[in-house]
Amino acid sequence: MQIQTALFFESPEEIFGRVFGEVRPGLSPPEISIEHRRYANANSSIRFEGNRLDVKVADVLAGAPAPVLEALAFILISKLFRRRPPARAVQQFRLYLNRKEVRRQLHLVKQVRGRKFLSGPIGVRYNLEEIFEDLNTRFFDGLMGRPLLGWSRRPSRTTLGHYDPSHNAIILSRLLDDAGVPQLAVEYVLFHEMLHLAHPVEHNGAHRRVHTRPFKEAERLFPGLREAKAALRGLCAG
Repeated sequence: MQIQTALFFESPEEIFGRVFGEVRPGLSPPEISIEHRRYANANSSIRFEGNRLDVKVADVLAGAPAPVLEALAFILISKLFRRRPPARAVQQFRLYLNRKEVRRQLHLVKQVRGRKFLSGPIGVRYNLEEIFEDLNTRFFDGLMGRPLLGWSRRPSRTTLGHYDPSHNAIILSRLLDDAGVPQLAVEYVLFHEMLHLAHPVEHNGAHRRVHTRPFKEAERLFPGLREAKAALRGLCAG
C-alpha cells in the first residue's frame, strides 16, 4: 500500500527508473526518455542502448494512473531483458485496458487512426457477399447487417478469418479463395466470424472472453461442422 501511495508523487521517468533498478539491480541507472505516440492502439515499445532507455507509450495511456504506468514499466522492461513480467503487473494492466471507458476510447482511436486493407468481397473463386447473404438467411433470419467483407493481402495459414469491430469488417484469408478449398470450409469460417457480430466479446475485470457460451452453442448448429474443421486442418497443415 505504501508503494502504491508513493507512486502518485513520481514522474513517469522516476517510475521507469525505479522499475529498471528492480528488474536489473546490477546496472547503473539509465538516462530515460518517455515519448507519447499517436498509435492506433495501446501498444508501447522500449529500447535500451548505451545508457539510454527510450520508451514510446501510446498517447491513450497518457492519463493512466501511476500504478498502471508502473505495471507497464514492469512489462516492458521485463521483456526487454527476456524475463517474464510479474503476474500482478500483467493483471493490473489488463484490468485497466478492460475498463469500459478505456475500451471505448481505444475503439474510437482505432476507428480514426487505424488503417484497414479491404480488397472487396469478390475473389478468384468465391464471392463473400453471396456466401454472407446465404448464411444470413439460413442462420440469422436475414436480420444481420452486412459488414465490410474482403480477402487478406496474404494467404495466411494461421489466421483464416477475423472480425474487426472498429471498422465493422470481416476479413478472410486469401488461402481460402482457391478451387481446391471446399465451399463448406469457406462458409464455416465466414459463419464463425459472423457469430462475433451476434455474440460480442464479454469483459469481466481483467478477463476477456471472445468465444462465450452462447457463441459456442450457436457454432455447433452449423451443418457439416466436423467436415469443415477437418478440411481446414488439412489446409493449414500444408
